[in-house]
Amino acid sequence: MRVRIGQGATADEAHAIAAALAEHLGDPVEVVVGDEGVVASADPPEREYPLEDDLGPTDRERRLREELADIYEGGPEKYRERLSEQGKLFVRDRLDLWFGDLAFEDGRFANFDSWHPNAPDVDEADPDTRLPADGLITGAAEFEGRDVHFMANDFTVKAGSMARRGVEKFLRMQQRALKSGKPVLYLMDSSGGRIDEQTGFFANREGIGKYYYNHSMLSGRVPQICVLYGPCIAGAAYTPVFADFTVMVEGMSAMAIASPRMVEMVTGEEISMDDLGGPAVHARHSGSADLVAHDEEHARELVAQLVTYLPDHAGEKPPTSAPRPPTYPTEGIDELIPESPNRPYDVHDLLDRVVDAESVLELRPDYGSEIVTAFARIDGRPVGVVANQPTQRSGAIFPDSARKAAEFIWTCDAYEIPLLYLCDTPGFMAGSAVEKEGILEQGKKFIYATSSATVPKQTVVVRKAYGAGIYAMGGPAYDPESVIGLPSGEVGIMGPEAAINAVYRNKLDAIEDDEERAAREAELRAEYRRDIAVHRMASEVVVDDVVPPSDLRAELAARFAFYEDVEKSLPDKKHGTVL
Repeated sequence: MRVRIGQGATADEAHAIAAALAEHLGDPVEVVVGDEGVVASADPPEREYPLEDDLGPTDRERRLREELADIYEGGPEKYRERLSEQGKLFVRDRLDLWFGDLAFEDGRFANFDSWHPNAPDVDEADPDTRLPADGLITGAAEFEGRDVHFMANDFTVKAGSMARRGVEKFLRMQQRALKSGKPVLYLMDSSGGRIDEQTGFFANREGIGKYYYNHSMLSGRVPQICVLYGPCIAGAAYTPVFADFTVMVEGMSAMAIASPRMVEMVTGEEISMDDLGGPAVHARHSGSADLVAHDEEHARELVAQLVTYLPDHAGEKPPTSAPRPPTYPTEGIDELIPESPNRPYDVHDLLDRVVDAESVLELRPDYGSEIVTAFARIDGRPVGVVANQPTQRSGAIFPDSARKAAEFIWTCDAYEIPLLYLCDTPGFMAGSAVEKEGILEQGKKFIYATSSATVPKQTVVVRKAYGAGIYAMGGPAYDPESVIGLPSGEVGIMGPEAAINAVYRNKLDAIEDDEERAAREAELRAEYRRDIAVHRMASEVVVDDVVPPSDLRAELAARFAFYEDVEKSLPDKKHGTVL
């Protein structure tokens, strides 16, 4: 390297400059004074480094590792000892169950200066006020071969409550997920915001309220899966309901807008946490729980199965797997479907003859059970199944089942999961009770979700497709790639009995002879069923084809494969106003 300096420098000064630069840069240096040529040069000094075998951790690193080990112990020992009585794992053991080794963890030293004896401002550590990681663990890990972001509450630290530093970690994790496009797992066990430390994090722009803004931004961008391990109260309860999928654990989980104590203060009602917001409440009544696990291990198994149907982020195709034959032969489908539209059969038995064996994962099975919503595979390809369930109130659509179906369709569409509709319904339920429960509002959302979904859709008219039920269930007017019928299918404004009662009741009542009246009624019913039979619909090209039931699986596999990359778009607008 050559350096030119001013004319007035002496030779000694030039040598000093050359030597200093050579030592600093580690390269030979030549110094030129003015226009007089090279007057000084220097080579970098030889450095003597310790031999590699002599290098190793110092006390500084050993002290750091001791601090980390202390952080990993969690909150006060007395709270950790109580976990086994509650039937749940310590959060670090839970992470080991889920992931084994973590890729990395962020914010291990959060709030370190407030409690650890090595912190400069802590004179004497109180074992009862330990706040390792501020009670919230965030980081990244590999789960079932997929890279994921995660957060997990440490219930030994002030009952998993959330405070300023933990909130900041939570928000950073969400914001990084927005950028990385990787799924998020929330392992929740939190009593809510830390009331005695709420200053600085509750209503701030970057406070706890930002959780739900970030949840909203992540919604439909990456899968968000929440597992509840304890009572999640108040603000903490919004994370599971904002997540795409929520798993509760029997005898352990609960979520509610307020604790039983607060409920009693406000309303006078005395109620247990389980009765207020346990798994039974949210699996059967509110619909907020998608799956219920028996224990911690089962919760992990359910999520491991769930992620096999989901892509890492929006715009990516869901993963496929090796095709498997169905559980039972397809040849039994026709015998399974009763000819009478009023006789029940279990649609799960139909699925067992159509989709890949052991591929069905049903969501919210106990909520709105007149419709089955499930992930499954056909020839290895994931599909979202929306199927009427004739064993439950004849498969009529009630407000809860309409809401469940709409939300499931919406989620499938967000993550590029094709939809399979199995239609066998008398239509939307009528009556004062369902009107009060919002059958029109929920039905509207069901139809809207079907209308707006741009993933490939296949509809099968299995048996009855009456009234507006065929609209919600992906009928011909709702842009499915195909509508195919089984020979048992019927499509009409209403069923035969209702139609005859509406149109011919007065004429029938005028026939005095009972046998003659019955014969005429049977004749009218047969005529009406011929008018609404799927063959008539195929003749008029209302449906695309009528297929032998034994060929249904192969027909669906071929159609889903052919339309795998179909392109569909919505009108240019900001968004609809229905949901």
